[in-house]
Amino acid sequence: MKKTKRILAIIGIIILAGMYLSTLVFALMKHENASDMLMASIACTIIVPVFLYGYVLMYRVLNRNKIQPPEE
Repeated sequence: MKKTKRILAIIGIIILAGMYLSTLVFALMKHENASDMLMASIACTIIVPVFLYGYVLMYRVLNRNKIQPPEE
């Protein structure tokens, strides 16, 4: 379980870094759709972590009473 959490955390860091990088690239582009892509990227940068936090919070609340096996 501990390895799975660590791998998922690394994947999350990579996704967030990719979103921040894409936001920077879209901000510097000179394309007719650059402003739309920038707004979408900024929205995803805010919305994705909020949804992930909500998912983790709901998972903890729903599985609060289950007995967890000892971690190795």
